[in-house]
Amino acid sequence: MPKRSAGLLLFRRHDAAPGSAQDLGLEVFLVHPGGPFWAKKDLGAWSIPKGEYGDGEEPLAAALREFEEETGFGEIVSLPVERFLPLGSVRQNGGKVVTAWAVEFDLDPSGISSNFTEIEWPPRSGRRIRIPEVDRAAWFPLPEARARILGAQQPFLDRLLETLAGDAADTASANRW
Repeated sequence: MPKRSAGLLLFRRHDAAPGSAQDLGLEVFLVHPGGPFWAKKDLGAWSIPKGEYGDGEEPLAAALREFEEETGFGEIVSLPVERFLPLGSVRQNGGKVVTAWAVEFDLDPSGISSNFTEIEWPPRSGRRIRIPEVDRAAWFPLPEARARILGAQQPFLDRLLETLAGDAADTASANRW
């Protein structure tokens, strides 16, 4: 069975620039992995905050736990479950299956406080170092987020747009009558 992770894609709305209707005026919150392997990587290196979960753990509960561990922002766990929009799953290049939810929530990325983990570095050296799981976080407009997020996670951006565009169409239709 492949490893499984769960994560959150935070989004916020901003005033859309002319010609940006395709992104609905959205920004998404992404994190950059810590450690020497990722230190000089930028494009295609960012991710949604996520982490592994095991049998018996609800994926959304794991996503909330991991978000708090990787960012230090615990307020999100108190949001009503109805606010979390399911975005489905993707399989990353290494085989890990990532399931994600989107939620509209604003926070200041300069306040992140990540947990730490130990890794062997350099690989196969026997030397262990302590690194933050996340070394920085930022809000990105969707076009820039597409360039920065891991390729396998790009479908989450598309699914977010589809979900929100569908919600907007439903609201407009309901308001017509």
